[in-house]
Amino acid sequence: MHRPADVEAQWHPTAALVVEIVSPNDKTWDKLDFYAAHGVDELLIVDPQVRAVHWLGLSGGEYRPLERSGLIELSRDDLAAWITWP
Repeated sequence: MHRPADVEAQWHPTAALVVEIVSPNDKTWDKLDFYAAHGVDELLIVDPQVRAVHWLGLSGGEYRPLERSGLIELSRDDLAAWITWP
């Protein structure tokens, strides 16, 4: 997801929202510093193994838990309720 921009903009330096789906032995949680360094505003991390949704927002160079996205009309709990977990 990219941030809204004026009509003439053709390139965005980074995504506003990144979605990560956790898989066994992956490095999702190790990537937070990378995303912060690139100015990604929000991370949505879905972990099917523990049936959890984590929504994180960038604040002061670090990610902190969010109950609701500041970018789209969706909350962590609403999304978790819509998922048909394996």
